[in-house]
Amino acid sequence: MNAGPITGHDGPYAAPIEVSKQTVLPDWIDYNGHMNVGYYGIAFDKGFDVLFDDHLGVGGAHVAATGQGPYVLQSHIHFLQELKLDERFSLRFYLLDHDHKRLHFFGEMLRETDGALCATQEVMVMNVDHATGRSAPYPDWAQRRFARMRADHAGLEAPATLGQPIGIRRKAEA
Repeated sequence: MNAGPITGHDGPYAAPIEVSKQTVLPDWIDYNGHMNVGYYGIAFDKGFDVLFDDHLGVGGAHVAATGQGPYVLQSHIHFLQELKLDERFSLRFYLLDHDHKRLHFFGEMLRETDGALCATQEVMVMNVDHATGRSAPYPDWAQRRFARMRADHAGLEAPATLGQPIGIRRKAEA
């Protein structure tokens, strides 16, 4: 299905793209008095909705029109600073790479009051045809947008937590 874009734009794209000013809600607070880990994922997901709809045009409206949409294949979140009740934060996204079916993004969550980096998320997304449940190429117009965004983001420094493995770090014994 190769329908034209319904939403989004052809660039230029900010480097990085800042989206989704959000506030930590009461339901997001856990027994430690800060935002629960699960809600970091929800906050990033809400930001991706804005990125996919308002910038790239492959979000909800595209899914409704074509029956194809982005599925997250892998996600890795680093929790760096606490967010507390009613704190405001924003998200920034970098497109690191793409091919005809997949997008590799890096996201940052920043507290508004002091600009502190509170969390990062690295994510791999794939376009999936809902009728078949299988991967499908993005339409040509979307691939052109991805190429433009990647070019616009090419000068950004690689994030420090990009590709970091998970595991217990041990000091070498002397």
